Parts: sequence; C-alpha cells; structure tokens
Amino acid sequence: MSGPTAPKTKRGAARREALLRAAEAVIGEQGFAASSIADITRRAETALGTFYIYFSSKEEVFRELVLEMGRLTRAGVTEAVQGASNRLEAEKAGLRAFLQFAADRPALYRIVEEARFIDPEVYRAYYDSFGRAYVVQLQRAQAKGEIGPGDPEVRAWALMGMAIKLGERFVLWEDKPDIDHVVEDAFALMRDGLSP
Repeated sequence: MSGPTAPKTKRGAARREALLRAAEAVIGEQGFAASSIADITRRAETALGTFYIYFSSKEEVFRELVLEMGRLTRAGVTEAVQGASNRLEAEKAGLRAFLQFAADRPALYRIVEEARFIDPEVYRAYYDSFGRAYVVQLQRAQAKGEIGPGDPEVRAWALMGMAIKLGERFVLWEDKPDIDHVVEDAFALMRDGLSP
C-alpha cells in the first residue's frame, strides 16, 4: 500500500492539509458513499482540480485518513502511558487517551469504522498494527509480573475491542460524554474482572 507523495512547498503542504481536514469533516459527517470530491473541495474552499494534485481518488484520501488516525492515536496513547508506573496504570491512561481522541476527532473515528466496508485491507492494517504493538507491551508486562499469565494476543484484541465499543457507545453516541466515568468503570473491569 503506497501512500501519497508529500508536497514540495509549504503552500502545497497547507493545501493538502486543508483537503485532508475537509475530507475528514465531509466523509465523517456524510459517510463515504454520500460524499463527493466536489463536497470535499467545496469544504476546503479550493478548486476541484486541486484535489487531483494531491490525491488520485476519494478512496486514496479515505485511506490516508485511516492511516492518519492510526498514527495520531498511537502517538497520543504512547504519550499518555509514558508516565505510568505499571501496565495496569498504562491501560487506564491509554483508554482515557483513546476515548478523548474519539471525543476530539469523532469524524476520524467514524471514518476508521467505515473502513471495514470501504477498504477492508487498510482497516485490517490499522488494527493489526495496533495489535502487534499491544501484544509486545503485554508480553513485557507479563514478564515483569505486572499482569497475570494469559495469551497476550487474545488479551490485546479483547482490550482493543472494549475501547472501540466504549468509544462508539459512550463518546460518539453521547452529546456530553462522561469519559472519566467510563474509564473508571472499564478500568475496574480490566483490573478485577467479573469475579465477585
């Protein structure tokens, strides 16, 4: 999967960024099928032909948005967990960072979820990348005795699934999400399980 080439000037980079932000807003609001390149360029306040300088198709800009979500989310979560004293605290901080990102960029979050149907290859690459990194972190925590024994891949995907659904239900579907409440309750489940 090759990505778009970077613009050579600051002006070009600014135009490309404006098109990406417009695509994020338009596709995030209307969905991939209902949005058009004309909608994107209108939102970016640029000529239709300008789009094709930076992207070959609506599919390409869509893929770039999914990959961008991956980069931004990983960077945000990595930064959020750096100061954690152990893996459980890292889980709590990472969940909070992820849900806050979903609250701050709901259109981008919706785009990633729509990728399951629009571009299954990039959708899988997005989650596989997260999953691989997560497995490594859980293996390290297990080796240090910070978490109990178990299959780190199953655990990574279970924790990712929890975060995704919590983001959908308690962030995207709510006008005023209570992220602190969701994080505290979900963390108690992570830490203690369902056992009484």
